[in-house]
Amino acid sequence: MKHRECVLGVVLAGLLAPWTQARGDDGETLRFQVAAHVQAQADPQQDGSIAVRFSPSGKRQSLAGAADADGNSRWSLEDVDFDGYPELVARASVGMVNEAVAVYRFDPGSASYHALQAETHGNDSCGDLMGLSVDAKTRTLTSSCRSGPMWYTDQYRFAGAKLYLYRGERLLMLGGTLNAALHWVQTDDQGPLAVWRTYDPAGRVLESAIADGLGVPPEGPLRGQQASVLAARVFLFDRPGASSTKRYLVQGDRVEMLDEQDGWMKLRYRNPKQGVVEGWINVND
Repeated sequence: MKHRECVLGVVLAGLLAPWTQARGDDGETLRFQVAAHVQAQADPQQDGSIAVRFSPSGKRQSLAGAADADGNSRWSLEDVDFDGYPELVARASVGMVNEAVAVYRFDPGSASYHALQAETHGNDSCGDLMGLSVDAKTRTLTSSCRSGPMWYTDQYRFAGAKLYLYRGERLLMLGGTLNAALHWVQTDDQGPLAVWRTYDPAGRVLESAIADGLGVPPEGPLRGQQASVLAARVFLFDRPGASSTKRYLVQGDRVEMLDEQDGWMKLRYRNPKQGVVEGWINVND
């Protein structure tokens, strides 16, 4: 039976302590605390959904889950919003390597679960929460998915009750034009370059850097790929599309790759006399 394949439990054993848990004789019923003075009992259904009953209110709710091709969901308890109470999380394999994830968060106001939705402003790569991992130390949710040969990563954080895209990537698509302008050392464990951006809850870009598209940037400010200028002289403009400038870089100058727009590359150069200088070069020239 499909519901025999639903796994109900806590992903990390260390998460058990704050929650009251008891299973029925068949090993499938889970009882836990979802908020102060609110208990829940969750029972998986044959269609991959899960039926929840709250006490002391007696209110009932059915959650759809994240069913795979056979209609199965793997259910677990995970503190996704870091408030000390667990969310109901459904996981299901989709395709060969991806994992769809549905997170249900209890809302005390309506005394019911709601599917967790993130505000991305269209800047995410995966579209939904995929292959979700939870980092309590940094209070960051990481979603990862594969499209074609490339793995993509979206990172989320909470601003109050709102989940928003905190950091995302866009694959750098410049081909040989970039290689003709700049040189950098790519190690064997690096993937294609990508533009990483950090966002605020309103979707505004706080910082950007061009780095390994397969490796999630470490916590802290973004750091761009180091490179050196190949041409004898490269003009440095104030913005993409600008037509005049007096600034330029020369062959051998060391730069940090920060951003890309329509074939224009933003660079940071540390001038020994003038300090940090930032500007854009046209790599299509």
